[in-house]
Amino acid sequence: MKKIKDYISNFINGFFMALADSVPGVSGGTVAFILGFYDKFITALDDLFRGNINKKKEAIKYLFKIAIGWGVGFLLAVLFLANLFDKHIYEMSSLFIGFIIFALPIVMKEEKESLKGQYKNIIFAILGALLVILVTYLNRVVGGTFNIDSFNLGTILYVFLAAMVAISAMVLPGISGSTILLIFGIYIPIISKIKALISLDFSALPILIVFGLGVIFGILYFIKLLRKCLDKKRSATIYAILGMMIASIYSIIMGPTTLDVPLKYLTFDTFNILYFILGGVIIFSLEGLKYFLNKDKNE
Repeated sequence: MKKIKDYISNFINGFFMALADSVPGVSGGTVAFILGFYDKFITALDDLFRGNINKKKEAIKYLFKIAIGWGVGFLLAVLFLANLFDKHIYEMSSLFIGFIIFALPIVMKEEKESLKGQYKNIIFAILGALLVILVTYLNRVVGGTFNIDSFNLGTILYVFLAAMVAISAMVLPGISGSTILLIFGIYIPIISKIKALISLDFSALPILIVFGLGVIFGILYFIKLLRKCLDKKRSATIYAILGMMIASIYSIIMGPTTLDVPLKYLTFDTFNILYFILGGVIIFSLEGLKYFLNKDKNE
């Protein structure tokens, strides 16, 4: 029974990470932090590359469970929810704003030992919020796409760097990896190359290998830094993450402007209170489910 609960818990975690990645302005890291498995997720990623053989095995087992849920969530988003996000983006944006606002007090309660009496670290919350706002702003003002068809040294270095930065952002609550790729101008070109490869056009493979290597190096170097911050400077790191989460509300508000056919940002007129409340219901339901699934561990 305990094993089944573990599989269900990790499946749900991965599933909601994928759904979050499908919404403009939201990252899977936000969901990981809200649902309380952020530390474990970061540790597993780091152990996958740096741990001893036993830690590598445990990391692979854990990440595989997360990946199954993520894969199902991603397929659902691609097959069924893509049109929903395009046609009902304001409702989805309202839902995720509710998701974050109702989650904040839960997260703060769980991290009260890190936050209590460390109010000087509010500066890190401000810096975290400014980082998310800056990324969101750059996404709006930096237009155009980068031509990745010319496979030369300049293109290789550019795509490699963009991939490194994007995967680093993807695990940070409040910053979407796809947003970073949009800023670099390679989101649409990379998606096009992936579609071409699926259609057995292997000319797309070289640049996708470069992109994949950038992702791996990003995990190698950034995850180690993030894990150290959580271990040794937890209070400052948690304040920074909370700042990024709060500022991600701004990213969600601006999310409709990043669609293939840009729409106006979310306003009071397009805000949907029912979906906002539904976001809260989902959060408290997930919190209850998390308690039930982890009850054996807590006893």
